[in-house]
Amino acid sequence: MVQPNFQFEKRQKELAKKKKKEEKKQRKLEDKPPSSSDQSGHANDESSST
Repeated sequence: MVQPNFQFEKRQKELAKKKKKEEKKQRKLEDKPPSSSDQSGHANDESSST
């Protein structure tokens, strides 16, 4: 009977988790600058219209 290689499976899960975490981090960094500039842009629009 063949023994499953749990160490290999664990390593694959860890790599997948790490990859997913990095992608999420990159997405957050990409989303952050436009949202912060949008907020400051709205503040400038409001102050100039009053």
